[in-house]
This record gives sequence, C-alpha cells and structure tokens, in this order.
Amino acid sequence: MTAITISPLTVPSSLNDEDAADFRLFGELSRQICDEHVGLPDLSPSAAEMLSEWQDATDSLHVGFVARMDGAVAGMVTLAYAQEEGAQTAEFDILVPEAQAGRGVERALLSRAEEDATSRGRSILQTWTLHRPQEQERMLMPTTGWGRIPATPLSDIIEGAGYTLEQVERNSEYDLRSDAADVRRMLADASASAGADYRVLSWTLPTPPELRDGYAAVLARLSTDAPSGDMDFVAEHYDADRVVRRDAMLTSAGQLVSVAAVEHVPTGELVAYNELLIGADRCGVTHQFGTLVASHHRGHRLGTIVKCANLLRWRELVPTSPVVSTFNAEENRPMLDINEAIGFVPVSYSGAWQKRV
Repeated sequence: MTAITISPLTVPSSLNDEDAADFRLFGELSRQICDEHVGLPDLSPSAAEMLSEWQDATDSLHVGFVARMDGAVAGMVTLAYAQEEGAQTAEFDILVPEAQAGRGVERALLSRAEEDATSRGRSILQTWTLHRPQEQERMLMPTTGWGRIPATPLSDIIEGAGYTLEQVERNSEYDLRSDAADVRRMLADASASAGADYRVLSWTLPTPPELRDGYAAVLARLSTDAPSGDMDFVAEHYDADRVVRRDAMLTSAGQLVSVAAVEHVPTGELVAYNELLIGADRCGVTHQFGTLVASHHRGHRLGTIVKCANLLRWRELVPTSPVVSTFNAEENRPMLDINEAIGFVPVSYSGAWQKRV
C-alpha cells in the first residue's frame, strides 16, 4: 500500500508567492469537495477570500495539513481554534476528493487533526459533513431529534471514530430573480407589528464608527443565543476593534457585505441583524453570513424585518446575483418559518459532529 505523508499547510503572504501553491490548491479542493458532495461548489469561499483570515490569528487560529501519496496531494485537513480565554474547541474540516476516497487518507488526516488539537490542550473536537437532500436506506438522526441526513462514507468514518451527530443544519436557497412583492409585504407587516420601538439601520461594510460597539454586542450573541444543540461553543468576545478586524477580513478580496440591523429605539441597542455577502464576482452566489435576534427581543418579528430589509436592499446593490444561500439549524423552526415564507427552498444539509477527549 502506498504510504501517506502529512505535512503542514503553508500560509503564504500572497497567493502569488512561490510557497502559495498548496494554499491555492486548498481553495480549489474545498470547492471541489462541495461540488462532489452536494453539487454546490460555491458553498466554499476561494483561497483569496480565506487568506486574510488565515494570516491573522488574533481572534481565530487556522492551521492545516496536506496529505500526499506518491508525491501528489491526496487530501487536506484544516483546523480553526477560537482564541478566547478558556476555549476548549477545535473545529476541523476533512477534504479528500472522490478520486482518493477509501484509501486511508481520511483516517490519516482525522488522526492528525486530533493530534494537533490535543497538543494544543483542546478537549472538544467538532466537524461538519455535507449531505444531499435525499432519502436512502441508512439515515442518521441527530441528538436534537430534528432533521436527518443520509449516511456517507465520510460520516461513517467520523462516526466510527467516536463522534456523535449532534445537530443537522438545512442549507436553503432563495431565488433573487423572483418577484419581490411578497418580501415587501412581509417587511411592511412585520414592521407594523414591531411598532415604533424598533427601527431598521442598514450599511455596507466597513461598519461606521458610531455603530461598532452596538454591532459588536449583537455579533457576540451569535455564539450564545443561536440554537446549537449540544455543540459546545465558547462565548465569543467582541469589541469595536474586533469589528474592524472582521470587516477587513470579510472584504479583503473584493467581497461586498450588506448589513441590516434593528435598533431598539428606547435603549439604542442593536438587537437583530442580517448579513449578506458576495465575492468579487458579483454574478456569483450570495451567502447569508449571519442572522440573529437577541433572545430578550424575540417575539416582535425582528427576524422577518432584518431578512426582508436586507434582501430588498441587496436587489439594488447586487442585481446580478442569482441566489442567496443560507444555513439554519433544523430545530430553529422560527427562522425556518421565515425563510420558507420568503421563498427559500432546501438544497443540501450538513451534519454537526462532536467528540470529547
């Protein structure tokens, strides 16, 4: 059997550098995996869009490893480590193309990821698998009891290594070329229901200085208020400086990001937000990057407001993008209800896996 060698993934200063070949291949491989697994290559950002995040370890440390067989790249694994004090999680992603599947590469990369995580003192290992929206003989049910996904060779390997399927997320798409009349009606109805205590604020990144503190506070809530089943996520710390770093990362390779937020007028607090992001190719897929309603302001239809307001704004900003893609936990029925009413339809699913060591 051909030996598998594993070496660190080099993070270049520029994609034009002599040592950037593997990182460029990482971007290509990530898109290839999304295409092979669910037919949606645009679920993955490009190497150019990921590079700045990998170069700055202030908020999250990214590392990777490259597997080779007979000198050729056979797969990669990438890991992300939250840098908050006391963080115990390691999030990893195994990338092995179909042509190399079943040759032991997946297990070798999984072992290398676990070794790196434990060497850094992390005790909670997490990964995600992609699945087509289809029924088959063996379906997997998460511990939440919401949703189910078809077993795949990769999910079998992960499950066999002691990981538990904690949550299923639905990936949905909205056709931006459809009639916007229903979205306008939903926004008007929800705004009337919410009343004068709430108003919409919108901006395009970078975030205006006067909004950074409030935006930081609502961004931080995503790690604590969003449904996550038994997945263990550290409470993220955000301040104005982190917002500036995040804005720079999200727009580093020509990406455009629109934010719609709701301000609670009596307190001045930002209590809901929605982000839409597209790469430098404005004819590509739009990604919903984050959506949240603060738990203490739920029940006022603010989720409908931020989603609809941003979709309508986006149609004017980027009229050439065909669809919006978004992920939501299957147990997050309130947000799925909004998506379905707007016109989002399921196109794939992901499984969230976790193991404690």
